Amino acid sequence: MNAVRKMIRKGATAVAKRNVPLRKFMRFGMNTYRKTKYAINTIGVKADEKTVMFNAFNGKSYSCTPKAVYEYMLSSEEYKDYKFIWVVRNLELYGWLADNPRTSIVKNKSKEYTKALAVAKYWIFNYRIYDYIYPKKGQVYVQCWHGTPLKRLGYDIEHSNNAMNSSEEIQYKYRTDAEKFKYILSPSAFASDKFASAWNLNETGQRDKVLEAGYPRNDFLQNYDQKCLSRIKEELKIPEDKKVLLYAPTWRDNQHVAGVGYVYSNPVDFAKWRETLGEDWVILFRAHYLVADAFDFEEYKGFVYDVSKYNDINELYVISDMLITDYSSVFFDYANLKRPILFYMYDLDAYKNELRGFYIDLEELPGPIVEAEEVLIEKIQNWESWFSYDEHYRKFNDKYNYLNDGNASKRFVERVIGGAVEKQ
Repeated sequence: MNAVRKMIRKGATAVAKRNVPLRKFMRFGMNTYRKTKYAINTIGVKADEKTVMFNAFNGKSYSCTPKAVYEYMLSSEEYKDYKFIWVVRNLELYGWLADNPRTSIVKNKSKEYTKALAVAKYWIFNYRIYDYIYPKKGQVYVQCWHGTPLKRLGYDIEHSNNAMNSSEEIQYKYRTDAEKFKYILSPSAFASDKFASAWNLNETGQRDKVLEAGYPRNDFLQNYDQKCLSRIKEELKIPEDKKVLLYAPTWRDNQHVAGVGYVYSNPVDFAKWRETLGEDWVILFRAHYLVADAFDFEEYKGFVYDVSKYNDINELYVISDMLITDYSSVFFDYANLKRPILFYMYDLDAYKNELRGFYIDLEELPGPIVEAEEVLIEKIQNWESWFSYDEHYRKFNDKYNYLNDGNASKRFVERVIGGAVEKQ
């Protein structure tokens, strides 16, 4: 039965990619059906004022701001009588969360998930909630997002070469999301402006939904210790005598395979990297969460570590001596550590002019842009000759990371939930 469903889904996806009107019709019909079903299944269910639901990347991981907020509330005496629900895709993998007597887990898209949504007063998500799910009156959906944006989002995308969504469809998704959330979390004044624009909040009179408090997930980058570093390296079996390079590229909107999802074509020759860098470095390869590829690095075992499914990227940040990315927002977070960053933008012109476009002038980036792999390898080898935490790098952090001070979780909870506690 599952095989048949996969074949049907694959065929439908292939047709939808070629026929936009049909795709819109199919999505409208499916969302209308699901929205009606959700409303019926939650009739008469009253939200519990002291229940909070957490969801990171639609159940894919235990990470990001939902994790930071959850752990802060769990450790706070003020919220000792609150209950917590985690949405996950793999109940076995995250079953340990339910070891805490105040925490339960539900499977994403299950009947239990629907009921839990209706029961929870607060929804703490780091991604757009499904279009057919709407909070009821009195429920608080907080859109925490998952990074300071470099590439354009939502209403700000000037040209779309997305394989599965036209510009109009992308705007619909963001407009629908904005109708539902009470707050969208922002880490800086810059991000506040871009989120307001991307979700069309200014034009719809919803600018006050922006909650500028810093990213709770980045508290860890200020508060980790040596014991934590040792634990992570031991868990990943990384040699203590090697420097660690985190390679975290983003996805490409136009790389999509029916029945598989978004894919990623690796642009680097790891055999060449191992030949030139293998004596001193190991590589942590981190694919974007939307990429469905199963990467096989067996031939580079001991040199390339596939950490794409490692729960919390913050733990990868703190053990890494250098970051390489392209257009991913990971560099905004990594810059808090004041370490070397390289930008491998081998397809810069195409990405800028055909896919997304950028919010910031690339001159602001806290590291060199490299378009050729040979130059990239040289930069890694000779990093001490070009890197320093200079005035340019400091200005970057002063503009984008000034609220990442180790106390964002506290500010977030006080603003979102603390006020409600005081009124009770």
